[in-house]
Amino acid sequence: QVRPVESGGGLVQAGDSMRLSCAASGRTFSRNMMGWFRQAPGKEREFVAAIIWSGSTTYYADSVKGRFTISRDNAKSTVYLQMNSLKPEDTAVYYCAGKNSLWYNGRSDRPNEYDYWGQGTQVTVSS
Repeated sequence: QVRPVESGGGLVQAGDSMRLSCAASGRTFSRNMMGWFRQAPGKEREFVAAIIWSGSTTYYADSVKGRFTISRDNAKSTVYLQMNSLKPEDTAVYYCAGKNSLWYNGRSDRPNEYDYWGQGTQVTVSS
């Protein structure tokens, strides 16, 4: 069973950058699609970005395209989310998630498409 642990959240000002990390133990990590989601108070959990098992294909929500970059290091069993030009509307708890399907490379942007989740890390962007 893979257990992701997110880190790197905190408080920043609008326009700043931040990098989130997700360390995921488990034998199948390098063959799993991984994603980042976020949830603001009073709102539903929403898709941010996803990366296929090899790292060669990535997907983004329109709201973060051009500002956020997802990447992975399979040797370290870690997924990253580099966030640039942060906006107050990016404030949320950010969750790392993974799919158990091996070598899956389609777009998965709904929470119910993912099988395991981290506990989340708070990102707050002040104006």
